[in-house]
Amino acid sequence: MAASTNKPHWDSLPTVQAETKTENGIVTTRYPPKKLNIIWGNDSRYWRLPQDANGSPAELIQVSWLEVTGTFDGTKGKKYEIGFEVSLTPDAFGWNGCHVYVMAKVGKRGKYSWKRSSLENPKSGNFQIPLETLDIKVDDNANSTDNKIYFGMYEVWSGKWKGGLKIYNAIIKEVPVTPPPTAS
Repeated sequence: MAASTNKPHWDSLPTVQAETKTENGIVTTRYPPKKLNIIWGNDSRYWRLPQDANGSPAELIQVSWLEVTGTFDGTKGKKYEIGFEVSLTPDAFGWNGCHVYVMAKVGKRGKYSWKRSSLENPKSGNFQIPLETLDIKVDDNANSTDNKIYFGMYEVWSGKWKGGLKIYNAIIKEVPVTPPPTAS
């Protein structure tokens, strides 16, 4: 459902397409900001969303509750790396002492896996968080029917106001699954 003007949260636009590319057999899918759910994203006091569907970042003006989420239809037996391409503006504030968590789970009842990143000393330009790889595997169990991957970026625990974060894409990259060693 698209966001309405009287609702403060931005809901992913189903008409916005993710960009999927295959390079050297590795499939990478990029979700632009308008394909993500952004808490307070439909309120211009807190976020500046791009006018176009693809290409421009969403810019955080100020929030104390950072929550940006999405879903991806996973494939049984496949493993995925989850991340967000971001940057900080020169006047970014509120990130000292805060940890940003990137979390993912398979299925509504799945257990979250997570990695945390600090934005206190970020790289210049665009960079990906989490800084360490967050991989999640879709169970290849025949009884498993919910293969949807729920993922997000969060900083909801510090209560600090923060701003100056630009979000370019959520990135879901297929990772080759290493088969278990065979007994000799």
